[in-house]
Amino acid sequence: MVKKMSKISIKNETKEEKFKRIASARTSRLLNDLRLLGNCANTNIYSYSDEDIEKIFTTIDKEVKRIKMLFNKPKTKFSL
Repeated sequence: MVKKMSKISIKNETKEEKFKRIASARTSRLLNDLRLLGNCANTNIYSYSDEDIEKIFTTIDKEVKRIKMLFNKPKTKFSL
């Protein structure tokens, strides 16, 4: 079940609270989707090649690396 926050509490939340709320929900969804992808490994139901699996995990790995870079960007400030 998804909890709904009132508009009042969302308006007053800090950037950190908003990040935690949204990132937590998105991470949970992502983990659930990965578990569902794992269901596709059942060879009694599905058929796939090693090439198919390589494409899937190469794509996932590239995207994870790209997203990590977004969070690890340098936080230097320019000044004269």
